[in-house]
Amino acid sequence: MSHGGGGKLARELVVRELLPVLADEALAELGDSAFVEGAEHLAFTTDSFVVKPIFFPGGDIGRLAVCGTVNDLAVAGAQPLYLSLSMILEEGLLVENLRRIVRSVKAAAQEAGVRVVCGDTKVVEHGSADGMYLTTSGIGKLSAGTRLSPRNMRPGDVVLVSGTLGDHSIAVLSAREGIEFRTDVTSDVQPLNDLAQKLLSAAEVRCMRDPTRGGLAGLLNELAESAALSIQLDEKCIPVTDAVRGACDVLGLDPMYAANEGKLVAVVSPETADSALQALKTHPRGHRGATIGRVEKGHPGRVTMRTALGGRRIVDMPVGEQLPRIC
Repeated sequence: MSHGGGGKLARELVVRELLPVLADEALAELGDSAFVEGAEHLAFTTDSFVVKPIFFPGGDIGRLAVCGTVNDLAVAGAQPLYLSLSMILEEGLLVENLRRIVRSVKAAAQEAGVRVVCGDTKVVEHGSADGMYLTTSGIGKLSAGTRLSPRNMRPGDVVLVSGTLGDHSIAVLSAREGIEFRTDVTSDVQPLNDLAQKLLSAAEVRCMRDPTRGGLAGLLNELAESAALSIQLDEKCIPVTDAVRGACDVLGLDPMYAANEGKLVAVVSPETADSALQALKTHPRGHRGATIGRVEKGHPGRVTMRTALGGRRIVDMPVGEQLPRIC
């Protein structure tokens, strides 16, 4: 299960077992979306969703599938246009639950301004699919000259996040385990294409990603490794709600490694960092955005954090996963 958690083992599985065999230049970039030669103005992505349970506070597997694929295109700098939808349904699934999910897919697609234009449906034996699994693929249009990549990162660049961490993980956990917290926590699942486009218009963006599996810690380690640079964070600047922080403290979890489904991380030039932060804060889906760190020379691939107590610690890539079936 840890090989699917978005951390160190998941990356090793892809790098050691998949990339050497498939050996494609576009795949080797390991981005959220692919840029394909001969289609310079298009981005292409695909993802599967196996969240358990399929309904959770603030969303469901249908909304998650649409937003997850839309956001992978958005952080690549593309405006999402078209989606495919493949559904693996478990024998015994209530038809009313299927109808709820399909209506949710439609509503999320309309919210993001995309069209679901093709798909497939399969039914498997009872006990084989946790109700349903969804796979979505997406195509988006890039503006001329847009090519975001960790390789664009430079020492002195500024790291920003668009909002609070861990909301999705805690919301799914509460639904799965029947845990009630003093303050309700709802998933942050939402489309980010408008926010990403606003950020691109306001700043010189080196790269963007969404911190899903593996959380912020896993994502920043991937960026630092790809750029052969280091990243230093400031713990006091990283936004986490009191409810999520309290739940993580009680359950022994770390918000840095928690999955998010409606947040983006951007690395921008130092000259445009203030404009980037202003762009986030003036958008309803980025109003809790914050500057959380900087890119530095030395120690390629290392992420460190200045703690609230003034010390400094290494923020490593997660080895396993805190919670299975988050997305």
